[in-house]
Amino acid sequence: METKRIKETKMKHRKSLVLGIIVLVGLYSCVPTREIRDENTSVPENYQNQSTDTLNTGLVQWREFFKDPNLVALIDTALVKNQELNIMLQRVDMAKNVIQARKGEYLPFVNFQAGAEVEKVGEYTRNGAVEKNLEIKEGEEFPEPLTNYGFGAFATWELDVWKKLRNEKKAAVYEYLSSVEGKNFMVTNLVSEVAASYYELMALDNELAIIDQNLEIQQNALRMVKLQKQAARATELAVKRFQAEVMKNQSHKYEIQQEITVMENRINFLIGRSPQHVDRTSDHFIDTQIDTLYAGIPSQLLQNRPDVRQAEFELAAAKLDTKAAKANFYPQFTIKAGLGLEAFDTKYLTSSPESMLYSVMGDMVAPLINRNAIKAQYKNATDRQLQAVFEYEKAILNAYIEVANQLSNIDNLKKSYALKEGQVQALTESIDLSTRLFQSARVEYIEVLLAQREALESRMELVETKKDQMLAQVKMYRALGGGWN
Repeated sequence: METKRIKETKMKHRKSLVLGIIVLVGLYSCVPTREIRDENTSVPENYQNQSTDTLNTGLVQWREFFKDPNLVALIDTALVKNQELNIMLQRVDMAKNVIQARKGEYLPFVNFQAGAEVEKVGEYTRNGAVEKNLEIKEGEEFPEPLTNYGFGAFATWELDVWKKLRNEKKAAVYEYLSSVEGKNFMVTNLVSEVAASYYELMALDNELAIIDQNLEIQQNALRMVKLQKQAARATELAVKRFQAEVMKNQSHKYEIQQEITVMENRINFLIGRSPQHVDRTSDHFIDTQIDTLYAGIPSQLLQNRPDVRQAEFELAAAKLDTKAAKANFYPQFTIKAGLGLEAFDTKYLTSSPESMLYSVMGDMVAPLINRNAIKAQYKNATDRQLQAVFEYEKAILNAYIEVANQLSNIDNLKKSYALKEGQVQALTESIDLSTRLFQSARVEYIEVLLAQREALESRMELVETKKDQMLAQVKMYRALGGGWN
């Protein structure tokens, strides 16, 4: 008889096991799958009309790339005091804290608990009747009201069977690395922005100097025209035209002074300080030598550019988030355990094993019906992964195009600057020539005005072209991934 009951019990256990397996298989079979295409990281072997030389200016540290000591000092200050960069540093630290939090999730949670309570139940209730008729020991009744004291340690541990928790932790690591690269990309942008603003400020200084020099020439011409009028060799119209030209350039001078103030304050904002004078040496700006930049090969951008690496880490995190979201369809296994002491009087707490309490329990929880929320979460995760693929590919393409554009820009600006230098030389000589001819009454006053105006415009254009060359250098350095190291 006893043997028969044992066999029946074993059969029931086997049936339960088989049923559990069937349920698990059913759950597995109902898990949705979505195809995600692999990212395309291919780039051309070299830039158009460029060699395959691996020498890359983007690897040069910014302290070596920028040689102006005033500019270096400004960048140093910006890297310490810029508010946006400091905000980004806090985001990086927060991302690092998430790693620690995710790491703790797949380890057991152990809590200590202690408590005391008092309870008075009605005598004409089940609990009251039991307490009334039972004795703790012979001749010792339950105390009224009934107190209870206890303390112990209680643990909960989710078994990471499907590697959900570990994938979430790894995803947090990649998110942290992505935030670090985001910080590096911000540093790159900050360095280039400070440098670009500095060169624009120097260009404005030179334009202001050109205006002052031109005003001196025009005022001398105005005095000459007035003398010519007194000698009846010029008219009042000529005098008025020269006066108007002088006032026009005086007005332009104030406009440039305002632009200088705005640009100084822009730099002050970038370096995190209140409005004040920005130290610089602008006298030899026009003679600044343009260094040769080396673009290397396009594949280097995948390692040099912080924004490309940021997109790569975000993609890696998205892949792991998709795996973690998929694991929500599978059963969750949890072990709970507790060990402690409990008694209605403190004097019995040390009585062992009478006051000892312990518990061990295992849970399996699996979604069975109405899994819409889990499905939606999984679909969103796969969509984010696909989005991250496109973001990564976009970052690579954008990096390549930026470098290609700046290579072309630097080459064209070099040719343009050489032609503008010749133009400035010719028009500067035309001022003296037209002035002498006017003095000898061989040309009209309008020729002198045009010569002065064209010479001024050409010198201004030359400064603008030099500025564009310097900015192209900065943009090229940034496009190659330089500035964050």
